[in-house]
Amino acid sequence: MSLTVIEKLSVPSELSSLSIVESLIDRVCGSLGVHEDAYGNILIAVTEAVNNAVIHGNQFNSNVDIDVEVLDVDDRLCFSIKDRGNGFDFDNLPDPTAPENIEKENGRGIFLIKNLADDLVFDEGGRVVNIFFNRA
Repeated sequence: MSLTVIEKLSVPSELSSLSIVESLIDRVCGSLGVHEDAYGNILIAVTEAVNNAVIHGNQFNSNVDIDVEVLDVDDRLCFSIKDRGNGFDFDNLPDPTAPENIEKENGRGIFLIKNLADDLVFDEGGRVVNIFFNRA
């Protein structure tokens, strides 16, 4: 497996950091010529993952950073988001489409990311989320 780091950055655990991540996505997708449809999926999925890291992982602790890496992995693009939280049980998440969860205001982030990305892999007990997008 060929793996190359394209870009990486660390941002404080604040919702205002999302604009920095959006700029990173714009820059990377622009330089790689990512199609407009794929760009939209990447933007939504990655900002949702960073949002989750700020809120659930680092619990808005602005003294703790979130690491974002963009990797070229064979024929795929990977966005890796790492927080400093306690992780979570990603294998036992409630189904947001179940009748008892339909009207809840939260709990859809991972579901959304899974549906926008080509693959989703959790590491370090849920502290790292790797979101993969096919290039072709």
